Amino acid sequence: MTALSNSSSTTPWWRVPHMWLVVGGPLVVVAACVVTVTIAFSLPDQVLNKADYQRDLAFANRLEGQARIDALAKLQPAHQARNHAASPVVPASE
Repeated sequence: MTALSNSSSTTPWWRVPHMWLVVGGPLVVVAACVVTVTIAFSLPDQVLNKADYQRDLAFANRLEGQARIDALAKLQPAHQARNHAASPVVPASE
């Protein structure tokens, strides 16, 4: 039998291809996280102005027919609009 030698025949860890598969995946995920956080903090969503919304809502309510339905559909809250994406029906005002 041959004995394993600890001489210079061992390969350094950074030259082993399988090591880069093990370490590379998490490194890519961390880099993507940093990019995502950077984009999120540098480009925040604008705060909606309530006066503008009320003005647009009053204008939409003055319309009639399909134009009114279309204008009110554009003003729906996100949670309501996404639930009716396939059939955007605006409920009648009570």
